[in-house]
Amino acid sequence: MLPGSALLASEIALVFRRRRTWAMLLALAAVPVLVAVAVKLTSGPPTGRGPAFLDRVAGNGLFVAIVGMFMCIPLFLPLTVSVVAGDTVAGEAGHGTLRYLLIAPASRGRLLLVKYLGAALFCLAAALTVAVVGILIGLALFGVGPVTLLSGDTIGLGESFVRIGLIAAYVALSLWGLAAIGLFISTLTDVPVGAMAATAVLSVAAQILGQLPQLDWLHPWLFTHYWLGFSDLLREPILWSSFGQNALLQAGYVLVFGALAYGRLSTKDVLS
Repeated sequence: MLPGSALLASEIALVFRRRRTWAMLLALAAVPVLVAVAVKLTSGPPTGRGPAFLDRVAGNGLFVAIVGMFMCIPLFLPLTVSVVAGDTVAGEAGHGTLRYLLIAPASRGRLLLVKYLGAALFCLAAALTVAVVGILIGLALFGVGPVTLLSGDTIGLGESFVRIGLIAAYVALSLWGLAAIGLFISTLTDVPVGAMAATAVLSVAAQILGQLPQLDWLHPWLFTHYWLGFSDLLREPILWSSFGQNALLQAGYVLVFGALAYGRLSTKDVLS
């Protein structure tokens, strides 16, 4: 059996070697580019319309990255994560390679951990892609400068980059619960496309439920509840409560669905 570090390196290489992964990252990168080009080619977005901070893009290119995050987090980022997470175990089973990875029963937990870490790393790479491309295209088309926060305070360029990095980390963290759900669903089938679709549908369903006032009692338990809470990172001082609550919620989903995935895979006959 491959040592843990070698197995993890192999999984990371597998995820980022695929053309599909790079195609999804390119699609995510296209979102801030389209935002910037659309604003550049027009007289500017009408005030109060469009995604949050869209009306500030023309004045400061750093807001392209922030607008890109707001546009990607409801659909595009969850969709790409669903593809990666849904393929973790089901993809190996579908290709007949799962049995070779599970030489000993004790390796199942390690395999799930490695598969999840690969999906979690993709979440970070996806969020950073939107952030970095947003900064670069914003710099190229509008220039960058000090950022005026929601609280009315102005921060310098260096701290602005730090805030955008924190936003990318927040978004990646927000997707880790979804990745755990996708990992569990991936253990239920040998058809990767089915696992990908089911994970994506659950993401959309959770967001719809989060918009129904009749289910206010359920909203704090939905893994999507704090997805847009990164706006609290654009205040002075930073309001860390959303970050902490989001981390706690996502950790709960990771533990619960990680345990379910292990329970499923530990009883699944893949060696016969």
